Amino acid sequence: MVLPNILITGTPGVGKTTLGKELASRSGLKYINVGDVAREGALYSGFDEEYDCPILDEEKVVDELENHMTEGGVIVDYHGCDFFPERWFHAVFVLRTDNSILYKRLETRGYNEKKLRDNIECEIFQVLYEEAMLSYREDIVHQLPSNTPEELEENISQILGWIEQWVKDHNP
Repeated sequence: MVLPNILITGTPGVGKTTLGKELASRSGLKYINVGDVAREGALYSGFDEEYDCPILDEEKVVDELENHMTEGGVIVDYHGCDFFPERWFHAVFVLRTDNSILYKRLETRGYNEKKLRDNIECEIFQVLYEEAMLSYREDIVHQLPSNTPEELEENISQILGWIEQWVKDHNP
């Protein structure tokens, strides 16, 4: 059976991991958190002092994920998307969160002031939505609100419905 690959992207703190893990458990698709893969494989090219975080080696990440993506049935969770091959994904879901809610979520993570401010600006200016729109076919990019537990449930139902339809359409 052919299964779809899905990318869940958005500013840090919008709920990508919560959504991705829950979707994987309900759909049977495999969940991959790119941050975890990078950590486990030390797929970094350096360290960013200003943001106090490692710098992802995008080429190594793509090499690491290639076999999983070719097999299909994968949910990928990462805040960036422009370095993934376009051919990998059948749907891209960009999560969006209101700034006041996002600010509190990032604050509880202990982000420094610059990192906090830059991530909020990233959300205000829809940076990741635009990145997704430029990186993938417009018809596969979807924006979803991610502010409340109710919206999380709605998003899960909507994506599960999408997966079900995709599987029907691609498995005669």
